[in-house]
Amino acid sequence: MTFVTPPLERETEITGHVAAKLFVSSETTDADLFLTLRVLDPAYRDVTFMGALDPRTPIGNGWLRASHRKLDPALSTPWRPYHTHDEKQPLTPGEVYDLDIEIWPTCIVVPPGYRIALSVMGRDFEHSGPPLTIPHAFYNFSGVGPFFHNHPQDRPAEIFDTRNTLHFGPDRQAYLLLPIIPPK
Repeated sequence: MTFVTPPLERETEITGHVAAKLFVSSETTDADLFLTLRVLDPAYRDVTFMGALDPRTPIGNGWLRASHRKLDPALSTPWRPYHTHDEKQPLTPGEVYDLDIEIWPTCIVVPPGYRIALSVMGRDFEHSGPPLTIPHAFYNFSGVGPFFHNHPQDRPAEIFDTRNTLHFGPDRQAYLLLPIIPPK
């Protein structure tokens, strides 16, 4: 699912830590959430950047395995949830859980007419263009470099190839926390 803003009316700077809160249920005892913060041009094409591991990287990525949702209250902030990863907390199928998900910090000025988007997926992001093949590279570049989360031992199909549901409502206020720098 992708949430998209209307076209921006003015130049908008996003600089700093990004976080999201989602309310999620799963058909199984776990769920993987892949969040991608994107910029879309006026024709809805992905604007990508030269990343450390991929030459067509979106402006931010965040991941969370729901069974690792436990936060450290002493280290967590609203803009940077800190997960302890010290115990596995399986989900009860059908029960709704609130998840705090860190998205890597970013710094960009988005032009007027462009849109900001957040994609929430159960698999790795792939940008809207064709994969880029570079001679002698051992993988195709599609937005996340070589770090695909698709190993069957880590992501068994019977747990992770199932339906997850996002929940919204007055008592489930999901959000994306963006560090917008005010114009001068």
